[in-house]
Amino acid sequence: MSVVTNLNGSRKPDEVVSYHRTELNVILSLYGRMVAAGEWRDYGISALREVAVFSVFRRAAEHPLYRIEKRPKLARAQGMYAVIGMDGHILKRGHELKTVLRVLERKLIRAVDQ
Repeated sequence: MSVVTNLNGSRKPDEVVSYHRTELNVILSLYGRMVAAGEWRDYGISALREVAVFSVFRRAAEHPLYRIEKRPKLARAQGMYAVIGMDGHILKRGHELKTVLRVLERKLIRAVDQ
């Protein structure tokens, strides 16, 4: 872990962005339903300095199908949550995690209907 120096000269560890337990409960609830539908099989979580990422995979050894990102610096602008597709396009961005995840729930409904 790197250390930064504040303006007053004191040192503190770099802060990382991570998901709160309530946010993870919402994401893992959707993840469980998608696994049950046979759409998703693996996930990965990254906590970095500016972003927390929950990546969803069809298989473990490939690029993520979707990335659910939390960027607190965008909270006042476009919203801190985003769902990003495999091609890098932002599918949905917003202030509420449940609202942003609806774009993936629509895919669940289509998977169940087939």
